[in-house]
Amino acid sequence: MGFVLNETRAAVEAYLAALNAHDADAVAARVAQDFVNEHTSSTGQSRRGRAAYRAALTGFLENFVDLHYAPERFLVDGESAAVPYVMTFRMRSAGDRPVRIRGVFVFTVAAGLITRRTDYWDSGEVQRQLA
Repeated sequence: MGFVLNETRAAVEAYLAALNAHDADAVAARVAQDFVNEHTSSTGQSRRGRAAYRAALTGFLENFVDLHYAPERFLVDGESAAVPYVMTFRMRSAGDRPVRIRGVFVFTVAAGLITRRTDYWDSGEVQRQLA
């Protein structure tokens, strides 16, 4: 069980490091072919499949300037992990206005790759900060 926990955490840490490095190819390499990226926020856009996710990453990373996810902790249970985070960025499409929000990722990992990411964050808070 300890190996699975370590593998799960390592996969999540590698994924977050790639996001924080703004490396779309490295991010996509950390997810499975049948990856599910679910957003619970009304303004988030969910995607299925590595190819669809990769296609969206370039624009996302260009619009979210200086994107950084700061994990608050890692809660790992087998192949699942929950990671509360603080996300900071400047939104290019909104005049480079700075945003800071808290959210929670819930990941599922198999064979060292992320198979599912559910992202819980408050889109209303983002809109408030951009107003």
